[in-house]
Amino acid sequence: MEEFFAGKKFIVTGANAGIGETITKRLVKLGAHVFAVGRDAKKLPPAGPNLTPVCADVGDWDSYDIIKKLGPVHGLVNNAGVAFIESFLDMTQEGWDKTLDINARGIVRISQAVAKNMLDAGIKGSIVNVSSTISERAIPDHTSYCASKGAVNQVTRVMSIELGKLGIRTNNVNPTVVMTKMGAKAWSDPEKSNPILSRIPLGRFAECDDVANVTLFLLSDYSSYVNGVSIPVDGGFLTS
Repeated sequence: MEEFFAGKKFIVTGANAGIGETITKRLVKLGAHVFAVGRDAKKLPPAGPNLTPVCADVGDWDSYDIIKKLGPVHGLVNNAGVAFIESFLDMTQEGWDKTLDINARGIVRISQAVAKNMLDAGIKGSIVNVSSTISERAIPDHTSYCASKGAVNQVTRVMSIELGKLGIRTNNVNPTVVMTKMGAKAWSDPEKSNPILSRIPLGRFAECDDVANVTLFLLSDYSSYVNGVSIPVDGGFLTS
């Protein structure tokens, strides 16, 4: 796998923390050059020989132009996302709009720019969209988030059909709760976490490296015949 990534270029959105930060570090360690995308320049990782920080809000339609100017890459990880924890009856316009703009529309716009650059350069690349198990299993207080991740699944399928014919693969990783700093804080209450944890046969929530492992597989030639699928990274949650 080291031989595949060495010298290649990748874009990772939401690269300033959590899953995105872990994937970025793993790619750099494997010898790839990473364009680390985030909307807060102060929180982005510092520039280095194999890392270029890129300030862009993926929820902004015009972020296309910023990504397009980066030039051709071999792979893209659409990881940036937000979650507004609101009950259905109390859901706000801000919560709905921001969640759908960043989690769903952002994937479309960033992927358009990356795919067009890949095609212009003749690169048969890979796009990995970070979805969630709750794209398929609803939980309370996550209406906009569930909707956005359901949209991600369908966008991935359409991309896999249209871009697959052009040599570009598109797949999902669908983790359950991930123990990022934010995830650990949000799910620290046993009353909230135990109902989900009790349905995971492996008996734990995911770590960032669990998601990164599957993402790297999908970016690499080890998955050269994998296209249009959603791979649960959930310890068996969806089986129960």
